[in-house]
Amino acid sequence: MKIFVPGRICLLGEHSDWAGGYRRINAEIEKGYAIICGTNQGIYAEVEPHPNKLVLSATTPDGKQVGPYEVAMEPQALLEEAQNGGFWSYVAGVAYQVLTNYHVRGLVINNYKTDLPIRKGLSSSAAICVLTARAFNRIYDLKLTVRGEMELAYMGEITTPSRCGRMDQGCAYGNRPVLMTFDGDRLETKELRVEKDMYFVLVDLLSQKDTMEILNRLNRCYPFAENELERNVQQLLGPINKDIIHRAIDALHHSDAPRLGALLNEAQDYFDRYAAPVCPEELTAPALHRVLNHPALKPHIYGCKGVGSQGDGTAQFLCRSAADQEEVIRIFEQELNLPAMKLTLQAGQKVRKAVIPAAGFGTRLFPATKATKKELFPVIDRDGIAKPAILLIVEEALDAGIEEIYIIVQRDDLNDFRNFFNAQISIENFNKLPAHFQEYSRRLLQMGQQVNFIIQENQEGFGHAVYTTRDKIGDEPFLLMLGDHIYRSNGQVSCARQMVECYNEHGLSVVGLKRTPEADISSFGVVNGVWMEEQRVMNITEFAEKPPLDYARTNLRPPRTPEGEYLTVFGQYIIKPEVFDILETNIRNNLRERGEFQLTSALDRLRQMDGFLGLVIDGRRFDIGIPEHYLQTLQSFAQP
Repeated sequence: MKIFVPGRICLLGEHSDWAGGYRRINAEIEKGYAIICGTNQGIYAEVEPHPNKLVLSATTPDGKQVGPYEVAMEPQALLEEAQNGGFWSYVAGVAYQVLTNYHVRGLVINNYKTDLPIRKGLSSSAAICVLTARAFNRIYDLKLTVRGEMELAYMGEITTPSRCGRMDQGCAYGNRPVLMTFDGDRLETKELRVEKDMYFVLVDLLSQKDTMEILNRLNRCYPFAENELERNVQQLLGPINKDIIHRAIDALHHSDAPRLGALLNEAQDYFDRYAAPVCPEELTAPALHRVLNHPALKPHIYGCKGVGSQGDGTAQFLCRSAADQEEVIRIFEQELNLPAMKLTLQAGQKVRKAVIPAAGFGTRLFPATKATKKELFPVIDRDGIAKPAILLIVEEALDAGIEEIYIIVQRDDLNDFRNFFNAQISIENFNKLPAHFQEYSRRLLQMGQQVNFIIQENQEGFGHAVYTTRDKIGDEPFLLMLGDHIYRSNGQVSCARQMVECYNEHGLSVVGLKRTPEADISSFGVVNGVWMEEQRVMNITEFAEKPPLDYARTNLRPPRTPEGEYLTVFGQYIIKPEVFDILETNIRNNLRERGEFQLTSALDRLRQMDGFLGLVIDGRRFDIGIPEHYLQTLQSFAQP
């Protein structure tokens, strides 16, 4: 398994992590707030299990091979190695914490590439700690969320001589901006999304700073300020920082680069005014300010500031465009002889495509399915129009903003579906229709322009059906809706739109969930996880397809869920395209479950690799593939 973990840059809010921690002692101190983001560079590794050792090796940036170095997977040996300090100590520290809390064996980590600058305020030590925590999590399926990996990495790093801050392990979230809130010992995280790409450049000033001295001087201002200098620092890292951070959140949300750049400048001005006098030897920072004020850069940037603990270490610049980003790097490297690297905050991919499998036979509705596909069975909608079930699903997808829909069909059924969406009725029959049906007929043809068909030659399972769409979906997230389910929202926002909004907010794959009584769970996929938003959004830690009741009672009860109730799969998903690689591996190696290539196990693998959210849908699902459920659908679907 390959793992990549980026470095971490604090865009705004440096020093607020430890400052907010003093609320344990002085509740009058403001909470700490910081916006961090993963860099485009980081640490790459191949990992695999080992029966009883921690085996470490690395390739340095100049191509030199280091290691392998072995440590017994025993608490005392790992603790001794962790306390020695140095690169390997971080790996050993995390391994020690993992072994203390979980039943695991050993691990082989081959750090085959590192393009992240070391000791430049970009949290390289935190990155290797997160990588180690993630490796144990994925290899041994510890069912940790990203937040859990981050906490384990933090505990591992402080097992070493390092005294990192709480924000460093934010690199666990990858190349997404994250708001971190520090309240004493409590840490809250919230991922932020940008609508358009934003272009930064990070530059190594090739100078010296004493981070420990900076931290030492600033910490003297806490927990109680005794003079004006100390009150200024608490004001800077408290109310002033809070105001800037919350304006920056809004600027990021709207991808307002000019406003965000102005905030970078404002934050730097406040830091120079209130923090520098406390440690002038380090924070006057002539090298930093010479670069921040370099005239040749001004036409290409919106704003700039120091990074991390500030001082003459690293600086960040928000550029006006991708072309300006290239020019800023050229100025640094060719004119100022300073190494620079890109950091692009990328807009989350929009969900533009939907997949609807409709290639099953419909055994439980035979012999009606000999006459027509179950997806074409009629259902009366709220508007009083009799619509085939597939049309209701297509309308819901289009309402959620989907631009392209791919329906998976058998070859013999292609003409039935294609004629429905793409063929005009005869002019004689069209003229017999009332005016509102004529209008709907025209709208149906318009919808048909967004509907495409994919033939599944052999029906080899749900996962196989989804895999047939790979070439059409490409490298994009997609909405998956079951062809024999129709959906009804309880409010104004359709079920599919609820899914899209959740994906847009968090940037992770999402499965819709429904609360289901214990007696019914043997018919559905069931999930367990940790609530992110109480009783609404959860980090999924396990998928189980039609689990036995005993297993569900022991392993699949989400916290604070009513007795006898479980969360089952609703029938709608938004899935990242990495699922296709997992399905390809299963198909190539003929890894079948119950004789078929299933989707649930692939989703669980994607959960381990990237995380997976569950959204409790405010709505109902109607399974028309079962006779009694189809009858119930006819009776209740059209009701308000």
